[in-house]
Amino acid sequence: MRTRPVRAVLSALGIAIGIAAMVAVLAIPASSSKALADQLAALGPNLLRAEPGKTFGGGDAKLPDTAVPMAQRIAPVTGASATGQLNTSVRRTDRVPEAETSGLGVLAATPDLVPLLGGEVRSGKNLDAASGRYPAVVLGSMAASRLGIESVDPGKPRQVWIGNQWFTVVGILGPMPLAGEIERSVLVGWDAAKRYLGFDGHPTTVYVRAKDSAVEDVRSVLAATLNPAQPNEVDVQRPSDALAAQQLTESSFSALFLGLGGVALLVGGVGVANTMVISVLERRREIGLRRALGATRGQVRGQFLAESVLLSGLGGACGVLLGVAVAAGYALSRDWPAVLPVEALLGGVVVAAVVGAVAGAYPAMRAAKLPPTQALA
Repeated sequence: MRTRPVRAVLSALGIAIGIAAMVAVLAIPASSSKALADQLAALGPNLLRAEPGKTFGGGDAKLPDTAVPMAQRIAPVTGASATGQLNTSVRRTDRVPEAETSGLGVLAATPDLVPLLGGEVRSGKNLDAASGRYPAVVLGSMAASRLGIESVDPGKPRQVWIGNQWFTVVGILGPMPLAGEIERSVLVGWDAAKRYLGFDGHPTTVYVRAKDSAVEDVRSVLAATLNPAQPNEVDVQRPSDALAAQQLTESSFSALFLGLGGVALLVGGVGVANTMVISVLERRREIGLRRALGATRGQVRGQFLAESVLLSGLGGACGVLLGVAVAAGYALSRDWPAVLPVEALLGGVVVAAVVGAVAGAYPAMRAAKLPPTQALA
């Protein structure tokens, strides 16, 4: 290895790439799962969301304006709130064409919505009983970014154009993974929406928090409770199920990349075997001299096998370091906690050594069977 450093590096490179891929593929999903678990722990898997579906004739159904107080009557329910979709757009100024909505919606909301969803106000303040009656809005995190408003300064309040008048921005929310529609929306007070934007008071989405042990029970009766006359016109969902499905999709891709890492490792093992076969051919005189001086076949076999394992082991160690760097960098770029499974780190070196042993077995046996007289000829 010292006399042929370039060859040794190139041979170990295949092993390093394979091990790095496998470590990264195992560590990145672990980081994603930890981030998902943290989100669910913070936001709670006990959130239910009810929306109007379709009528029997195929039209758009409506939830009763009493939907929220009806939901609060269910015993295991710990909180309920709602939003109402407004048929208008939000723009930076009145000069922007009305058709350019930037993909943002305008929702009527009550002050208890953000606390119920586990959201945080990143800047400014949330809607309250006073601001909810006047032209004031709170921006979702994505809405604030698209409108170019990064913070709220009470001394220099920013305004947005909704309908045919200005609304003052009083707050900006942080990310809300379980309520992505809030991130892309502008929240107007429930009473203000009725007064200034013609809101009819019918909620379009009802959010319900229930006791953890009774979530499925509440889910089974929620539609009939919100709309006793037409329970089939209410769609009830559990937002955390979408995150679980996302994790399952990521696991499928992880299995694919793990397979690709195994292929790279196999190619690296073939490279090591090729290097050791060439090494046996180049060192015939050394092998013959050792045998002539009394070295046994087992000693010669052990020498070449040890070199193969060492070569693969060094490649595996470098691959583990590279995989750790890739996984940690990717996790930090996504604001995930960097989780490095110990079994993946130790297993990487062990797998590399095993690959080296398998790859070096044939060259080692070939070197051991070489007769001294033929090797010295």
